[in-house]
Amino acid sequence: MSSVFTKSNPFDNDSLIKEVKGLNLIKENLSKSNNNYLKIPDIINVNKSEIQMKKIQTSFASEDLIKKFAFGLAKLHEQKNKSYGLEYDNFIGLNPQKNIISDNWGKFFIEYRLAYQISLIKDTQIKQKFEDFLDDNFKKIESLLTETTNYASLVHGDLWSGNVLFSKTAVYLIDPAVYYADREVDIAMTELFGGFNNSFYETYNSYLPLSKSYNTKKIIYNLYHYLNHYNLFGTSYLNGCLSSLKFINEKI
Repeated sequence: MSSVFTKSNPFDNDSLIKEVKGLNLIKENLSKSNNNYLKIPDIINVNKSEIQMKKIQTSFASEDLIKKFAFGLAKLHEQKNKSYGLEYDNFIGLNPQKNIISDNWGKFFIEYRLAYQISLIKDTQIKQKFEDFLDDNFKKIESLLTETTNYASLVHGDLWSGNVLFSKTAVYLIDPAVYYADREVDIAMTELFGGFNNSFYETYNSYLPLSKSYNTKKIIYNLYHYLNHYNLFGTSYLNGCLSSLKFINEKI
C-alpha cells in the first residue's frame, strides 16, 4: 500500500476543506487543457481536522523538471476566466482570504487583499500608516494593476518554493490559496522567499511573457504576503512591509 501523508488542523475552521477544494479546482483546470506538466497529490480523505493524501516521494529538482514546472504553470495561466476573485472565501496560510466575483482587478486586489490584511493589523499606529497609504494611492494602484492585466487566470495564490514538490519524474502543487487573478501574482510570490533558478523564469517568460510593469507590480502583489506574514508571525516582517510602501510610493 502506498504511504500516506496526513496534515492536521488544530483550529475550528474549514481551512483544510477549502484547501482540497482549491486543489480540485487546479486539477480541473489542468485536465481541461490537457496539461500533463503539473500534478495534484491524490486525496484520500479530508475533514475539518485533517487531510490524508498519497505521500509524494520528493527528489532533486532537475533542470528538466524546473522547465516542466515553468511550462506547466504558464499553460495553467494562459487559460482565461471571465472575472476575478472567487465565489467563496478561503485561506492564505492561517488567515482568512476574502473573495467576491469582480470585473475590476485593481479594485479587487486593493480591497480584498491589501485592505483586508491592513484591517487585521493590531498596532493602531501602524494600521493607520497603511490605511493612509491606501487612501493616498488607491486610484494610482488600481489604474496600474487594471490597465496592465489582460485577463483573469486561475492562480495557485501561495506559490513559494515550499508549496512545489518534485518527485523523480513529476511536479506537484500543494497548499494553494486559489482565486482568479493577474497571473503575475504567482510569479511575484515565487520571488519572495528564495525563488527558483533562472531556467524557471526564462522558460515561463519565453512561453508567456511578463508585462513591462511586472517589476513594479510584483512589489504591490508581494506586499499582500508581507502583510499576511506580519499579521501571522510578527514584527520580523514589518520591514518588508515598510520597504514595499517606500518602493511603491517612488514608482507609481
